[in-house]
Amino acid sequence: MIFKKILFPVDLSEASSKIVPYVTEMAKKFDSEIHILFVARAFQYFTSIYVPHPSVDLFENAVSEGGRKSMEEFAEKYFKEIENIKIAIVNGDAAEEIINYINEKDIDFLIMGTHGRKGLDKLIFGSVAEKVTKATPIPMMLVNPHKIKE
Repeated sequence: MIFKKILFPVDLSEASSKIVPYVTEMAKKFDSEIHILFVARAFQYFTSIYVPHPSVDLFENAVSEGGRKSMEEFAEKYFKEIENIKIAIVNGDAAEEIINYINEKDIDFLIMGTHGRKGLDKLIFGSVAEKVTKATPIPMMLVNPHKIKE
């Protein structure tokens, strides 16, 4: 089996950087194009709790723009040796957008962390990896970034 396109969803936490060696090794092995995806969470549900809609839109735009800058820095720092790279930032639910991206871009293989950010984020938003695992139509590799020996 050959994987021409590898998707690497990131949350830009330190957990993401720990998974990079797995992504680059697989990409080298299969001469794959790497797609790095950051999903900025959609905050539309706050409009139902009396947060003004323009405030939510401004905040979402700020998160997206900050994500774009962070993604460019992340790619430059960890993937400067890799030529065939694509960066994408989308808004929405992380699990749903990962699956959408897989389908839209004809991704062959998915590599992602079992854990990203911790604490309240995980309690509120649930496990993205678990949701994606149940819905993905392609092979995937899950890496627990907190168990990697350095």
